[in-house]
Amino acid sequence: MKNSFKNLTFPELKAKRDELKKKYMEFRFKIIIGHVDNPLQKRTMRRQIARLNTLIRAHEIAEQKAAEAK
Repeated sequence: MKNSFKNLTFPELKAKRDELKKKYMEFRFKIIIGHVDNPLQKRTMRRQIARLNTLIRAHEIAEQKAAEAK
């Protein structure tokens, strides 16, 4: 799962991040209510969101450098 995000395009990365953020919020509410089978999934989702944020930022930096080079 770690490396599956690297081959996504920039819009796909943003869409995936938004999807994971929604799932993460829903999961947090489930934890509060107490209906969670695997509480460690929260950590995994948080880390996946961080990986996506890192890849999105790398794309933004690459676009900035390409624009500056012109």
